[in-house]
Amino acid sequence: GKSPMGMDLVPVYEEEKNANKMGDDNAVYLSPAVINNLGVRTAVVQTGDFQSIIETVGFIDYDESKITHVHLRAEGWIEALYVNSVGERVEKGDKLFDVYSPELVNAQGDYLAALATGRAEIVSASKDRLAALGLPASVINEIKRTGIAKKNIPYLAPQDGIVSAINIADGMHVTAKTTMVSLADLSTVWLVVDVFETQVSQMKEGLSAEVSFSYQPDKLWLGKVTYIYPQIDEKTRTLKVRLVFDNPSEYLKPNMYASVKLFGNKKSNALSIPREALIRTGSSERVILALNEGHFQPVEVRAGIEAGERVEIIEGLHAGDKIVTSAQFLIDSEASFSGTAMRMLGDSKAEVHP
Repeated sequence: GKSPMGMDLVPVYEEEKNANKMGDDNAVYLSPAVINNLGVRTAVVQTGDFQSIIETVGFIDYDESKITHVHLRAEGWIEALYVNSVGERVEKGDKLFDVYSPELVNAQGDYLAALATGRAEIVSASKDRLAALGLPASVINEIKRTGIAKKNIPYLAPQDGIVSAINIADGMHVTAKTTMVSLADLSTVWLVVDVFETQVSQMKEGLSAEVSFSYQPDKLWLGKVTYIYPQIDEKTRTLKVRLVFDNPSEYLKPNMYASVKLFGNKKSNALSIPREALIRTGSSERVILALNEGHFQPVEVRAGIEAGERVEIIEGLHAGDKIVTSAQFLIDSEASFSGTAMRMLGDSKAEVHP
């Protein structure tokens, strides 16, 4: 027939009444045939040690504490360039380039004049001026030995490494603002890893990590988080963290792509469920609780950290509860619809029979 509101009445069977007696208007009953057709699977809420595992990616970068930038301290011109390309290897003391600078030539003349006077304080002051202008000690000693000012001053590599940047060319006019050459030592490298904003609370220095590279997938590199960058990237909404690796054989090259697993602290006696069982909406998190004899009921939960295919449950479940891991979205929709219909029917009765 019709309801007092004019809607067609829907039959309510005994098993559906029993479902509502389970304590929630949203509980639903499914026959064994429907359960089989839907392919409903269940799992048991487990308790035990739980450790978050964050799987992410990173890139090898230079160890910035081992990069040296070579500058002039006077204006001049490049007379000869001895390094030709980025990636070229140099050793400490190798020539990088020759510079002609009128200021450096004049300073050498002052030094030679001071040597001629024999006055120690004037000699010392002139020598200090040459050092302040960036002349290597070997060049200053050669000027003193030969008594001749050098027109072209050689600049030498201050460390072993590879050339990571060249900003000059033969004949180029340069100033003190020009970064001439950058040298990087690859004996240690940084691995910069991106972590999603939602995982920031799990980050702290000292977390252990496993790293693998596509060029050698059977090898794992073990490391620890040594630094957490202070800000979130506004475009990617990720936080960068840094790991440091020794690289004596230079197997790790800048810009190499890495797969990274970061391991958080272990929690004891934590409840967890398969991640696929959790239903996330914009305003809530819930699971479908499997009761007895084909009855199912949505339950609000509060999820915690994730580890692989499992997620921690902070509130809403108990150890040993059985939850649905497949077809849960269909059951959840049916439960929501059934609960709404029952409430509407209840309201209409209350209106007719005050």
